[in-house]
Amino acid sequence: MKINNLISRAKVNLCVTLTFCLWVFAVDVFPAYQTGEISGEVEKINYKQFVNDTLPESKLENFDINKSAGAFILSNEKEKIAVSRWISPKRTRSYPYERVYDTLAFSGKKVTIIPVVKDEGLGGERDFLQWDTISLLGLLDVHVVLAYYNDAIKNTKRADQITEQKYDNKYLLARLNEIYNFKGTARDWNETEAKRLKSVFEKAKLAYREISVNTKTYLHDETALDEIIKYTETPLKFVEFSRLKARQAQRRESQTKQPKEALATDTKEKITITNALFGKYFFTVDETRREPQTVYLIEAKHSERSRLTNESDIKDALIKMIVYTNLRNVRVGGKPRGYQVVLKLTSSKINGSINSTATDEELTKYCLDNLIDSSRREFLRKLFIEARENKFTVILERAETKKLIEL
Repeated sequence: MKINNLISRAKVNLCVTLTFCLWVFAVDVFPAYQTGEISGEVEKINYKQFVNDTLPESKLENFDINKSAGAFILSNEKEKIAVSRWISPKRTRSYPYERVYDTLAFSGKKVTIIPVVKDEGLGGERDFLQWDTISLLGLLDVHVVLAYYNDAIKNTKRADQITEQKYDNKYLLARLNEIYNFKGTARDWNETEAKRLKSVFEKAKLAYREISVNTKTYLHDETALDEIIKYTETPLKFVEFSRLKARQAQRRESQTKQPKEALATDTKEKITITNALFGKYFFTVDETRREPQTVYLIEAKHSERSRLTNESDIKDALIKMIVYTNLRNVRVGGKPRGYQVVLKLTSSKINGSINSTATDEELTKYCLDNLIDSSRREFLRKLFIEARENKFTVILERAETKKLIEL
């Protein structure tokens, strides 16, 4: 009897797991093949880095996350881990992927700390964590630690905002100790961490109530936060809700030209990517070019005031390069298509153009002609190597060069 009960229970658990997996893949009521969009899949990541920074090292003893660098090595008596921390759960603010990028070259465990919500006050922004942020980081072999802010001060320049928000350091120290002792993969950790969503959102809600009282500042109404907390009671509902928001953001972004983009064409398009970790990513390609057999995926970064796009912007773009260069089964409107990946850096302060196929001598001459200093030249040299090693192209050119990219 006991054996039969165990078998029945196992069958039920397997059925639930398979239903979850199939459902997560199915959460998209606008399939790419119906809309003519670009789509692709990622099975695993294979990528070599060359422009990652050397990370500073801190010790776990007496560690305070609120005083740490954005990315660092954290060591206890037995092990070192690479840690990055997000300021906001929204990936397009404060360059969180730059910090993640700098940790990816580390051979041990990679960890990133993300607040599930950030409320800047009634006069500021409020951002919430999305499911596929967790999934993408899992694909990159990064352990996600869900966190919350429990302290802040009133913004002296804006009476309706708060600033200098601080993580609950005691809570995070306990979670980081769990990471050291964890024996599974980043995916295993993140699946377990996803079960904490409801409790961490609730901690954030209570913490912001106290912050509001202590700073005498009105924060956003709790209705939207309560809605998310309700969704987190059932993971599938949270996935659905989160992807709906991501899809809406993708549509808005595909119709908007950003200040950091200087595009040669108006061919900004949506790309939807799925992976084996049940992730579905709704990205927007800044610029595309379609040919009969090939589609070009062009990520664009523009600098108006300096000769070269800042390194934070470039590393942020490199996260997309990591994903795009590992795409498989790329399709346009459901039809198979070859693809090429391009990172285009433009500036109004430079003349001419150069790309990553250039020799070191050609790059040196280009930098001298455009008064690009030696440290930036060395960064470009490494960036060009990274592009060649990972089979994408970097193009550096004057922003006013309004022409289609020739490759």
